[in-house]
Amino acid sequence: MSLVFLVALLVLLHRAIAQQGFLSIHCCAVQNFKDPGTNITWTSDDYLPKAVGTCKSVSFPSISSSRYTLARVFSADNQRSWCYNIPVVQGQVYLVRTTFLYGPVFRSVDETLFNISIGSTSISQVNSSLRFFEVEGIFVATGNNVNTCLVKDKGNAYISMIELRPLNDNIYLDGDPSSILKLVSRVDLGNKNTSYRFPVDPADRIWASDPNFTRNTALISSNVFLQGVNSSIPLEVLQTAATDDEQLNFQLVGLDTSHENYLVILHFLELNPNIQAGQRKFDIYVNGEKKYDMFDILESRKASNYKAYTLKVKANGFLNISLIKASNTTDYGPICNAFEIFEVHDIAAETVQRDVEAASQLRDTLAKKNQGNQRLRNWSGDPCNPSAWEGLACEEKKHTLVITRLNLSSMGLQGPVPSIISDLKDLKELDLQNNNFSGSIPDSLASLSNLSKLSISCNPQLNSQIPGNLSEKKDLTIDSQGCDGEEQPQSPASLQRSVYFIGSMAGGSVAFALGLGAFLTCFYKRTRQHEDRTHQVMKNPVYMMSNIDIPAGHPIVQCFPLKYIESVTCNYKTMIGEGGFGAVFRGTLPHGEEVAVKVRSATSTQGTREFDNEVTLLSTVRNENLVPLLGYCCENDQQILVYPFMSNGSLQDRLYGEASKRKVLDWPTRLSIALGAARGIMYLHNFAGRCIIHRDIKTSNILLDHSMCAKVADFGFSKYAPQEGDSGASLEIRGTAGYLDPEYYSTQQLSSKSDVFSFGVVLLEIVTGREPLNIQRPHNEWSLVEWAKPFIRESRIDEIVDPSIKGGYHAEAMWRVVETALVCLEPFSTYRPNMTDIVRELEDALIIENNASEYMRSIESIGIGGGGSSRYLSMERKPLPPIPSPIEPSPAYCQILTAPQPR
Repeated sequence: MSLVFLVALLVLLHRAIAQQGFLSIHCCAVQNFKDPGTNITWTSDDYLPKAVGTCKSVSFPSISSSRYTLARVFSADNQRSWCYNIPVVQGQVYLVRTTFLYGPVFRSVDETLFNISIGSTSISQVNSSLRFFEVEGIFVATGNNVNTCLVKDKGNAYISMIELRPLNDNIYLDGDPSSILKLVSRVDLGNKNTSYRFPVDPADRIWASDPNFTRNTALISSNVFLQGVNSSIPLEVLQTAATDDEQLNFQLVGLDTSHENYLVILHFLELNPNIQAGQRKFDIYVNGEKKYDMFDILESRKASNYKAYTLKVKANGFLNISLIKASNTTDYGPICNAFEIFEVHDIAAETVQRDVEAASQLRDTLAKKNQGNQRLRNWSGDPCNPSAWEGLACEEKKHTLVITRLNLSSMGLQGPVPSIISDLKDLKELDLQNNNFSGSIPDSLASLSNLSKLSISCNPQLNSQIPGNLSEKKDLTIDSQGCDGEEQPQSPASLQRSVYFIGSMAGGSVAFALGLGAFLTCFYKRTRQHEDRTHQVMKNPVYMMSNIDIPAGHPIVQCFPLKYIESVTCNYKTMIGEGGFGAVFRGTLPHGEEVAVKVRSATSTQGTREFDNEVTLLSTVRNENLVPLLGYCCENDQQILVYPFMSNGSLQDRLYGEASKRKVLDWPTRLSIALGAARGIMYLHNFAGRCIIHRDIKTSNILLDHSMCAKVADFGFSKYAPQEGDSGASLEIRGTAGYLDPEYYSTQQLSSKSDVFSFGVVLLEIVTGREPLNIQRPHNEWSLVEWAKPFIRESRIDEIVDPSIKGGYHAEAMWRVVETALVCLEPFSTYRPNMTDIVRELEDALIIENNASEYMRSIESIGIGGGGSSRYLSMERKPLPPIPSPIEPSPAYCQILTAPQPR
């Protein structure tokens, strides 16, 4: 079900023209609409299948608009949890607000009780005795999506609204993903009757008015502004305050007694411009305990008139916050402009990411052959917590949860046994009994070192022959009896195959041992030449096509022993980088060639299939603009890839990476790098036999050798282009935030033009020296694409060119590159050029740059003034009108709706 939610949400979000990074879902709304008060665009979730909950109208006399009187109700008896899987940006702090409406429609139902959780962490309980209930949490995204789940205790779960807002203020969690904050109270002190939210607060926090404003004198000033500090707290909130000559008290009673950890944030802005440092000092007490002595808003080296004081406290049912004028020191009493109070919840144990991905892929793989299977539809959210998927059992391991038991018995499943099960590395028991599985038991199950029980009984279409490497496991019990309790009989052909298999294994083992000994002897004597290396293709590569043969004369990819890898890297002494696959170490081969050795980590987000895919693909393709694979190692559960060392790092490092790696690249060098990368991608797209789509083009995957020659790297997500007769579109979208093709993302239809879109982003990075996404910049500059487009269309490219190359480029060459980038970024792939055209355009640009004077003289001699022709766009340099498009990517799309975490 998680997949259903996610796909539907993506469709909805592409239809919405939302605020920067905002996601606003109104469950059961008939259509998308814009709130007239806040101008926030709301999307409906009514595109979800009707089997997923039902819609109810919840009428309240106090609610004027019928738009906000709906709820989606989940009532399945055999299901305990329902999750909305929402895309996020890893590392970003978010506010998520959920609203629950309960009205007369539920009165005939017994009491309802359920929990709301963010990920696996429950932050609040919803009770049907309340007509209106709102829960707000703040968390740090640890991946590319977050599950917002309803976990029922009794009765039916229901929900009306979900709001997701990015927060760019470090006063809350300061980037710490180990806790989640649940809002208890947020008050704008001194404000009598107005509450503020978006657009006054760009993060759409809701600031309630002070319910007890009569207890203190309200000091209001509209003339004081923030000085010496940046804060995301709205000035309208800070320009009112509660104050007293001696003491201010704020009390919160009726707090949850089962919870004791709280975060208190007090906001102070000095509203009297005549007060100097030292004239207003006060002590801060919480529940009678002094927390700060002689607090002074103006006591700051930055001469700021604003301070936010944050403290963690323990409470048992109530909080009493007192601000008391410091004795014998000040002329003015305490002041406070606003406060926020949160419960602090420690993150509950979550399933290790490797198992989350494997379980999700297992569900999706089974669903393709078993559409409508209710048990698979119920698999949503985290596989283990807060409610384990039916058929799964989990155990805690190093503060995370791992899947140890998979019971698929009696589910009526058909199709082959999914090999992705082998990615559940901690699996102890696998039960496939009483189904209609077909084919053979996957060889890859032998890699499950903890597997102690395998049950495959009563699968009439399944070949019960156990692969030798699996049957040889000493501690494994295999139940392969027939449906009548007897051992399933084997046909004569099967018996003959078994004899052949055993004989082959015996002979093969001897041959392998002799061959390996000879190989190691020769190799360590360094007498074996590079072109004589043996090649071993990994079994069952995920994207390999059987009709693609390795061209004759291609260099061979070597299979290295693990001890050899350890020797080459001096036991992994020098780490030179780290990505989604794992750490990268520097090494030296016996003949002196320097290499980069990528070692897959245990927590890698990439699995065996990406490893196999890279080995298979790079055993097939070779080009001077592709990073070659020298060899690999797959031994003792280790997966290692060996490449030539690229001494000049990645293009990303050179443009805006760490200071130690950054280096100013002049314009001709940038042009040459762009052309080299384009040629590498063109080679893939025009590969003999079938077009190869890279699927993860980005500056960090464009490496530079000692001569600054660009080479495209990282082919773990590469895939052969779909052809007629292939199965339907893959739901497994791959790419990186900021580079992902919006058409591919919305339609899930992969084409080579997806690489073209990503390369267009790379071209903009080369021109501007900016990263594709940066939420530390102003909102309108978060997305490089959306920021740059208006400048290009208005012929103001000088304003976006990297300052380090200004004055160092020929205008015509720059225009060619910028216009090429723009057409690469067309929302519809039909309007994008192919890589052959792009290479031709970049070649022309480089010729123009290197021979500027000769070029200009030549075009003047034939009477062409002002510059040449473009294959795509007019060179008259008039403002370029936008092409109407309902799916043109917005900054919100670029920041929130993107594929997996950059590797």
